[in-house]
Amino acid sequence: MNYVIIGNGTAAVGVIEGIRVVDKTSPITVISSEPYPVYGRPLISYLLLGKTTEEKMVQYRPASFYEDNGVTAMLGKTVSQIDSAAKTVALESGETVPYDKLCVCTGSRPFVPPMNGLDEVANKTSFMTLDDAKHLDTMLGDANDKRVLIVGAGLIGLKCAEGIYQRVSEVTVIDLAPRILPNVLTEKPASIIQKHIESKGVKFLLADSVEQFTADSATLKSGKTVGFDILVVAVGVRPNTELAAEAGCAVNRGILINDHSATTVADIYAAGDCTVSHDIAAETDRILAILPNAYMQGETAGMNMAGGDRGFNKAIPMNASGFMGLHMITAGSYEGEEYLTEEDGNYKLLVTKDDHLKGFILIGEVDRAGIYTSLIREQVPLSSIDFDLIREKPQLMAFSRAERAKQLGGAH
Repeated sequence: MNYVIIGNGTAAVGVIEGIRVVDKTSPITVISSEPYPVYGRPLISYLLLGKTTEEKMVQYRPASFYEDNGVTAMLGKTVSQIDSAAKTVALESGETVPYDKLCVCTGSRPFVPPMNGLDEVANKTSFMTLDDAKHLDTMLGDANDKRVLIVGAGLIGLKCAEGIYQRVSEVTVIDLAPRILPNVLTEKPASIIQKHIESKGVKFLLADSVEQFTADSATLKSGKTVGFDILVVAVGVRPNTELAAEAGCAVNRGILINDHSATTVADIYAAGDCTVSHDIAAETDRILAILPNAYMQGETAGMNMAGGDRGFNKAIPMNASGFMGLHMITAGSYEGEEYLTEEDGNYKLLVTKDDHLKGFILIGEVDRAGIYTSLIREQVPLSSIDFDLIREKPQLMAFSRAERAKQLGGAH
């Protein structure tokens, strides 16, 4: 069996490790347009902040990861076409790679909406990859007199702000939404995070957008003008679906897959940010661009590519992040009955519906949040546990003996 994986992120790692659960010896080829071994993408803000190094970032898996798993890594190579009839992958370099089973883990790319005058800005970047971080680091230089404008107050934009705020004279974040992290948080917790970030000197201009750029300024629709030396565009991302679509795979914003991570084309699988997942918390199909989901989809794909029988139907949105020392973990849906506590600088929102925990938001104290996440993933009936106890503090004592054993066993 000849396995080929397009992409080299978290989903691809899951595919490799999933294959090796079933098939220990068949060759695996990974093709990635990035020239680096697999690295911890969320760490790029800490690279700028000086809390990690490039060498440590590529230790997401051991240096011998490819060798240990019999992987040929074709790094710095870009796939131009998938021929599903001939079962080959063509590269821009002219090379052709045959496959028996293929997994598309192409991830996503920055979304840059049309903005007047954007081409006039020389010092600009997105903030998704190690190369983006290195480019921004070069533009920042050693002086701390730069003014940085970030367009986008989502996770990418705020992590960028965290990575640079101590290295610049001014950081301003603009977003069309009326609050930060609009796709992650409700209004109150968003205001808590915003106030904390503002206390570090970052400025926000919300419910506003850019009308016109010049080389070093942005005129907003509100009429305000913001000067800058460096521009970071962090508006959002779009799944990389083109290769799969041209190969005949069904696509609806993302690549459509079943619970075995198989596409609609025989012997082609897909995993990660480029796919559509079924969100069991909100009971809807959507793109869930999160690391745990990417890994589990990849592992599922790998096992099934190798002849196993693994299903994954427990996808939920979740985010675990920190902003300048303030920790946040969220998961699931926020539609239902709310249980809210705020004390000692901590914020906890639990949302229940139909005898199940559907979602939560924790800010500050986030220890053992995995118990809440597991309740959502495993769809545990709240009537089967002591939920009054667990609402106050997540603890295994709230579960029955059988359920505790399941929790401690690391249920997926």
